[in-house]
Amino acid sequence: MTTCSQPLPHPASEYLRKSLVLLVLFVAILSQRPLQLYAQPSAAPESALQGRLIDPLSSERTRSSMLAIGSANLLDTYLSAEKYSGTELRYISTLTKNTRWRNIRQTIFHEGKLDVVSNRADNNDELGGMYRFQYHLRRQWAWANGFSLEAGGGIGAELGFLYNTRNSNNPAQAYAALQLLPSAAASQQIRVFNWPVRLCYEACVPLLGLAFSPNYGQSYYELFSRGNYDHNIVPTTILSTPSLRHMLTADIPLSRKHSSALRIGYLGDYQQAELNNLKRHQYAHMLIIGITVTR
Repeated sequence: MTTCSQPLPHPASEYLRKSLVLLVLFVAILSQRPLQLYAQPSAAPESALQGRLIDPLSSERTRSSMLAIGSANLLDTYLSAEKYSGTELRYISTLTKNTRWRNIRQTIFHEGKLDVVSNRADNNDELGGMYRFQYHLRRQWAWANGFSLEAGGGIGAELGFLYNTRNSNNPAQAYAALQLLPSAAASQQIRVFNWPVRLCYEACVPLLGLAFSPNYGQSYYELFSRGNYDHNIVPTTILSTPSLRHMLTADIPLSRKHSSALRIGYLGDYQQAELNNLKRHQYAHMLIIGITVTR
């Protein structure tokens, strides 16, 4: 976690460096023309290489259901100055479909996660959970060579908790936030052993929002039983919550009709904040597996 005037802590910096490596690798893949992967069809007319328009009357929609499992690193100084590490499990559901506006697509996102983590001495545990909802509108550009790009943003809401099994005073922390989320995605259709595979990279960062946080030294008893409000609804910016969520996936069709596909990939989620003199972070590296269906 960081302050507004300090750089990201070492773990986050290391994670972001790895993220940049993934992004560079993805761009490198996109830079390779399809000719290197399979026989290129006859050249398309120049007009076909321009960003094509999406038919707003099309009812095509893509639904994805995914499970993710991986490592988590958690810190919340309201509960403990110790960093906790362990296992995280997530269920992710997305629905993407066209809108009535040409070239604009909407994505509805649901995510639930559970964390089981321990301190370095392995003599104390924390249990956490969170639900996230996001709604995005993004403009899409698509080209005849199978490459597409999306850019836009949306809103997000999250509600969660973190419970420390040892603390008798202040044993739990609650999380709630509303956020404005710029987002972008890029995808490329390739062929592997003459089988179509779609690579996709997505990234999202919180720009502005509101978040709940107890103040330093304030108990939940004071807040809820006595009603002692102490700057507990905090405006947030990208400076006070420097975070990144990104995902690199490959969709492998399960049939020649391409209506359903196996999705495998990587999810990196680096959430951090400093609010009311309290620091917290939640870092995760996860393996994704799921199914996507297009109708």
